[in-house]
Amino acid sequence: MGPGRGDRGPSCAGACRRGTYDRRVDLARFTDWEARGVLDVRHDLACLDEGGFWAVVVTFEGQATCVRFADVRPTTRMPWAAPCVDWSPLEGEWQMTLDGTAYREGVRSIRRHVAAGDVYQVNLCRVMSHPLPEDADLEALAGLLAAGNPAPHAALIRVPGAGLEVACASPELFLSRRGDRLESRPIKGTAPAAGQMLAKDYAENVMIADLVRNDLSHVCREGTVRVDALCATEEHPGLAHLVTTVSGSLRPGVTWPQIAAATLPPGSVSGAPKSSALAAIAALEPGPRGPYCGAVGWVDADRDEADLAVGIRTFWAERDAAGQRWLRFGTGAGITWGSDPEQEWEETRLKAARLIGLASGRVKA
Repeated sequence: MGPGRGDRGPSCAGACRRGTYDRRVDLARFTDWEARGVLDVRHDLACLDEGGFWAVVVTFEGQATCVRFADVRPTTRMPWAAPCVDWSPLEGEWQMTLDGTAYREGVRSIRRHVAAGDVYQVNLCRVMSHPLPEDADLEALAGLLAAGNPAPHAALIRVPGAGLEVACASPELFLSRRGDRLESRPIKGTAPAAGQMLAKDYAENVMIADLVRNDLSHVCREGTVRVDALCATEEHPGLAHLVTTVSGSLRPGVTWPQIAAATLPPGSVSGAPKSSALAAIAALEPGPRGPYCGAVGWVDADRDEADLAVGIRTFWAERDAAGQRWLRFGTGAGITWGSDPEQEWEETRLKAARLIGLASGRVKA
């Protein structure tokens, strides 16, 4: 077992009083594990082959931060218990990198690229931002998300010294590893309800499933990559998704840097072909996505196990050049020839509405 593993210790409620919680305590919390006691911080994924339990965040642009923890304990308390501090709703408007007019024009631009044969699909995203008070604690926000928007790949990683303050409510599995088995569950196709999926949603999903199969084939043994489930429907708070499961068996000796090189950024949030989609994203999106659309999760290098989510439905805190603290959140949609600019804009609003509502106090957990 990893270092310090054992029965879960006393709950937060038994260790502190509401309003006196010490934000300096570093922690990582996932659906199955809770970790404390930072041993190391690295920015090279090669560390994941060296042993230990690591919390991992890789941005869409490929910048990795890996934090090794000393005390790692199993937890089954989902949704997470209420934190020791309250979340103060963020009032006022959120800034965004692309407003409605710019987003719709981006959809039209991608459709022109599709018509020219440059690309089949591009995921076009926008990042929303709100000033964040210095005393705002993302553990409180993570608890709010766990209660009001439960997700199979929920995560909280709070290590400010490493530049990580991430509260994730992702429904999407980027990579799961169990020994030599690698599995990905890309989401493509979103609607208010399962019965409202369009033909375009199914076409998008099949395209991305093929892309993920190709990605895994670069690190998996020949003949082992397969689609285990195609276009399955999953219901989540306020919306439904189409999910495909792709798996394969890793070749002997494959390293984590090789896995990352073959699969990042996730195909469901980039497009197909991936290289052409990334070029379109760079031209249309005015800034980096950061942890949004990257990978968020854990790697147990002692057991050859991992669960990494696609960093969607994810908040993160960061400072700008002037030192102002911001809370950021990304939302986007997959654009194909069959896309309608207004419908795609509304899809980004649908995906953001509940979580932004929780953070802003307009939606109750």
